[in-house]
Amino acid sequence: MLFQIKSYLKFLWHSKNEHAVHSPFVFNLLTKCFYDKKPKTEYSILKKYRKSLLQNKNFIEVTDFGVGSRVFKSNKRQISKIAKTAGISPKRAELLFRITNYFQPKNILEIGTSLGLATSAMALGDKNSFLLSIEGCQNTLSVAENLFNEQFPDFNFEFLNVEFSEFLKNSADICDWDLIYFDGNHSKKATLAYFEFLLPTITNDSVWIFDDIHWSSEMEEAWQTIKNHPKVKVTIDTFQWGFVFFRHEQEKQHFVIRA
Repeated sequence: MLFQIKSYLKFLWHSKNEHAVHSPFVFNLLTKCFYDKKPKTEYSILKKYRKSLLQNKNFIEVTDFGVGSRVFKSNKRQISKIAKTAGISPKRAELLFRITNYFQPKNILEIGTSLGLATSAMALGDKNSFLLSIEGCQNTLSVAENLFNEQFPDFNFEFLNVEFSEFLKNSADICDWDLIYFDGNHSKKATLAYFEFLLPTITNDSVWIFDDIHWSSEMEEAWQTIKNHPKVKVTIDTFQWGFVFFRHEQEKQHFVIRA
C-alpha cells in the first residue's frame, strides 16, 4: 500500500491535462473521449449490470493464477464483494465504454474476464464488434457468461475458460486484435510475455490497455520496458491504466495524464 501511495504522489507531480499536450492525436483523444462529460444512455445499462452482481450474495471458489488478491484471504469469495472490491470502478467502466466507442474496434480481446464489469463496458462501446474474453477461473467466468447471456443476448461475444499463457501460445494470432485490455496476471514476467506474444497481431491503429501498471515495482518495470519497445510509438499513463499505440506516423512520445 505504501508503495502505491508513493507512486500516486509521483504520478500527480508529473501528470498533465489536455492543455499541456501538443500531439493532435492525443489531444483529440483526451478532449473528445477521456474528458467527455455528456450523459450516455449506456451508463444506466452498466449500472444495471453492476447492480446485478452487487445483489448476488452467493459464494464461489476462485482459482487465482496471478499474483493473488490484496483484499481476500480465502479463495471462497462472495460475488457481491468481488464486484465491490476487485471489479472495475463505475468511473473506469464509463471511461472504458467511451474509449471503445471512440475507436470502434472490429475485434476486441480481454485478458481476464473476472465478473465481466469491464467486458460489459467494451461490449456496449461498440455493439458491432466481436469480443473475446478469456478467464482462467471457471467459476467467475460462469457468473459473467450467465449474466451476459441474460442482459446482452444479441451481442457478438465469446467467453473462453483457458489459462492466459496457453491461449497466447496457441490461439492469440487468430485475428488482428484492434483493442486489447490486459487485466490478468499482474506480474512483470507475465505482462511482458503477453506483450511479446501479441505483438504479431498489431496494426497501425491497435489500442492496448494495461491495467494496474503501478501495482508494484515489478509492474512499473514492465511498463517501462513496454514504453521503450521500438514498435511502441505513443503511451499514456493514467496511473490505473497504461495506453499503448503503435501508429508509425507518430514520433515517439510518452504522456502522464490525469483522467
